Amino acid sequence: MTIDIHLKKEVDTSYQVTIDTLNTLSFDTKVAVVTNPTISALHLEYLLSKLHAKEIHVITIPDGESYKNWESIEKILEGMFEARFNRNSLLIAFGGGVIGDMTGFTASIYQRGIDFVQIPTTLLAQVDASVGGKTGFNNKYGKNLVGAFHQPKAVYADPHFLTTLPKREFAAGVAEVVKMAVCFDADFFAWLESADLSDKQQLAQAVAKSVQTKAWVVAQDEKERGLRAALNYGHTFGHVIENETNYTGYLHGEAVAIGMVMANDTAVALGWMHQDEADRVKALLKRYDLPTEYKIADVDAFYETFYLDKKSADSAITFIIPKSLGGVEISDAIDEAVIKKVLTTYA
Repeated sequence: MTIDIHLKKEVDTSYQVTIDTLNTLSFDTKVAVVTNPTISALHLEYLLSKLHAKEIHVITIPDGESYKNWESIEKILEGMFEARFNRNSLLIAFGGGVIGDMTGFTASIYQRGIDFVQIPTTLLAQVDASVGGKTGFNNKYGKNLVGAFHQPKAVYADPHFLTTLPKREFAAGVAEVVKMAVCFDADFFAWLESADLSDKQQLAQAVAKSVQTKAWVVAQDEKERGLRAALNYGHTFGHVIENETNYTGYLHGEAVAIGMVMANDTAVALGWMHQDEADRVKALLKRYDLPTEYKIADVDAFYETFYLDKKSADSAITFIIPKSLGGVEISDAIDEAVIKKVLTTYA
């Protein structure tokens, strides 16, 4: 006997990204703001002055990538259970990419899914991590290997939060801006080469362009089954670096910057990118004091870690390699010898 379960339906999960000073936000439900001690000390009072709800709770988890784990997820869940949250309640992710990813994941599993809102406070989160609905956390096997696609109801990117960013955190966000340009827009990359992102107006342009680019990609491939994988340019290599350094040696954007340089070296070796183009990318990264070098202790071990990447399947490793500026190739057919030859130059 065969019984068909008909579940075909159209669900619109569209939302808006507002890049402007935060206006008053009102919610007719219980709300929990998930944040960390650093952001809380700097900006929580500002957020609470803009926020109105039936009840407002603040859940604080430790700061840093090394705390992007199941223990932090449990702490968020415990706060929600203790406050008797229900399916109409709302989470607000108030922080960088780590806070956004974990808050979104918690929202996706609490009572089988509730709404959440992103209020990103870092450049990296405003231009990339807060948009697209990727959520998750890290474990000992790798980065974001446990997660879910769960779109926010809205994203509010207030430039005010960027005024307190440390130099390294700001640069880490620039790496993601450069990523967008290299993959999809040669004109945007050329603009970045002459732009001064310390200028508020030019920074706002860069944030808007990056969000527009990511929105265009996500609209075509929400669940990362094709084009969206290109947004992982630099990440395949970078995630191994983060794993090897236990998420403490580099900020995410710094590891991505090194990963982009490694991917560009691979592109040059394959004849997909001219050396002068690779040099231009490296020069732009260096202008913001982003790292472009890394010492690989064991090339074979580094390569083996690629198999834990989410994009890899069975024995095939998927690499995101630029094809000139403004173009990108997603390939699971790059010869191991080519990759290892590139990796050897970092050993």
